[in-house]
Amino acid sequence: MRNKIYIFLLILLSASTSLFAQQEAQFSQFMFNKLSFNPGYAGNDQKICFTGFGRQQWMGFTDANGDKTAPQTFLASLDACLNFSNKTNFWSRSGIGLVVSSDKLGYEATTTVRISYAYHVNVGAGKLGIGAQIGFLDKKIDYSKFVVSLGQPGDDPVIAAGLANNGGKPSNMFTDYAFGLYYQLPGKFYVGMSALNLSEPKGFPYTSTNGTTSTSGDAYNLDRTYYITGGYEYTFPSDPSFELDPHMLIQTDFTTTQYDIAAILKYNNKVWGGLSYRVQDAITVILGWSPIPAWSFGYSYDITTSNMGGAGKSSGSHEIFAKYCFNISFPTYVKSYRNTRWL
Repeated sequence: MRNKIYIFLLILLSASTSLFAQQEAQFSQFMFNKLSFNPGYAGNDQKICFTGFGRQQWMGFTDANGDKTAPQTFLASLDACLNFSNKTNFWSRSGIGLVVSSDKLGYEATTTVRISYAYHVNVGAGKLGIGAQIGFLDKKIDYSKFVVSLGQPGDDPVIAAGLANNGGKPSNMFTDYAFGLYYQLPGKFYVGMSALNLSEPKGFPYTSTNGTTSTSGDAYNLDRTYYITGGYEYTFPSDPSFELDPHMLIQTDFTTTQYDIAAILKYNNKVWGGLSYRVQDAITVILGWSPIPAWSFGYSYDITTSNMGGAGKSSGSHEIFAKYCFNISFPTYVKSYRNTRWL
């Protein structure tokens, strides 16, 4: 099994390495944030889990006016298994999820609410989650800060249309859908496939006139994006307190593709550290701590290897997360007590 994983990772490293045009929020610690890109994961842990992420990408990156334009993301998620009675029924196989995020990228800001449902079935020795998701996106663009290299802002039909809408700060609401499959063999491995932005929403319409010819279009198109993820848990036979977990994430719209490959070494599931490589973009140092089983904390630092880090443009990216999980169960029998007077 390990040989197959090593060969697979080698293939990934030698494959096409074009950078991915970032539309969805990016996370270096993706292995702890699977619900954000795969609704099939909802309820997989058989617990109720709250997770919070904060990411500041490309620290120090500014525009010509000195304004901070680097990507900044905050995310909060909740997922739960509905098996509160410990009985095997429809609800015991159901999981729900909620993801709320705020993502700022340059002069563009997006607030997203995504609601997921997953149904889990036993497949072999593992469990398969089949998930669907509906999302609501509120996107805003500040056209007043755009700079045109030649001519005036009004010469560009996209910017002109944006400046004429809501004081140059238009906003659009989108409804979107996603689908995902997530399979896990506990203590061994997991694989997942998902597709986000299935409806490929469009917004911020504009009209361009050239003589007698008019062309209409949309300034913003959210591309359908596909994710493939996988990971393996390897416990050292000579010392079971150590565990090595390789992970990978492939993200693509079939025009450009992004690869993330990571390896994390855990000690007693209490502390961990590792490295991740995002092809043509960054090398990431990952650290984590779980003081008690219910709580987990993580930090990562991206060392930018692309041109974004050159000439002092960026000092790297910081990311933190915290996760809290607990069980809720109710007794399946009625407790009774005898009054001592009747003994």
